[in-house]
Amino acid sequence: MTRELKALAVHLFTAIGAVCAMLAMLAAADEKWGLMYLWLVVAFAVDGIDGPMARRYEVTVHAKQINGVLLDMIIDYLTYVFIPAYALFKSGLLPGWTGWIAIILITYASALYFADTRMKTKDNSFAGFPACWNMVVIVLFATEPNFWFTLALVVALAVAMFTNLKFVHPARTERWRALSLPVAIAWTFFAGWAAWVDFHPESWAHWGLVATSLYLLGAGIAQQLIPARA
Repeated sequence: MTRELKALAVHLFTAIGAVCAMLAMLAAADEKWGLMYLWLVVAFAVDGIDGPMARRYEVTVHAKQINGVLLDMIIDYLTYVFIPAYALFKSGLLPGWTGWIAIILITYASALYFADTRMKTKDNSFAGFPACWNMVVIVLFATEPNFWFTLALVVALAVAMFTNLKFVHPARTERWRALSLPVAIAWTFFAGWAAWVDFHPESWAHWGLVATSLYLLGAGIAQQLIPARA
């Protein structure tokens, strides 16, 4: 297989995420939240794999007729923002006016964040909360906290998108990557498990989800507080 075909195959693989998004949206429309999140977890896994593949096969050189960054952003907005926001609103986790605040804030702020050219730091981390609402909402589905807590968390994370707080990219942030990458893989496993059992309240997957999410949420901030060794 030529380098051009290999690079094109990476784009074709990335586009699978769009199909996952549609299948997740259809499940969400029927309020089948477990099935919805199974498709979102598949999309999350595709998103985690296609980046290293794109760099390995140099898609910007050998398949530059397709803008891989734009393709990835379109799919990410659907799977990371739009569908999770819809699910948060439709599920009743945020009833009444709180749900309206959440979906407007999440979709509006995230659109601006995705278009911000300053979203990446020099160490390949994210500047501000990276609009990973799919990761937030699945934990809310699993734990079902008080709606005031949920609303406060949504507002806080929306504001955090436009701060100097740092959030790690598990695969690309070199510092602590030996821990961050396995934690991200574990998060994917726990998310899939929680969705598979349709968020059963006695599932141990919920504890794994909470633990791995707290690490991924706080690792970058911890790195800002703890100076790197020279």
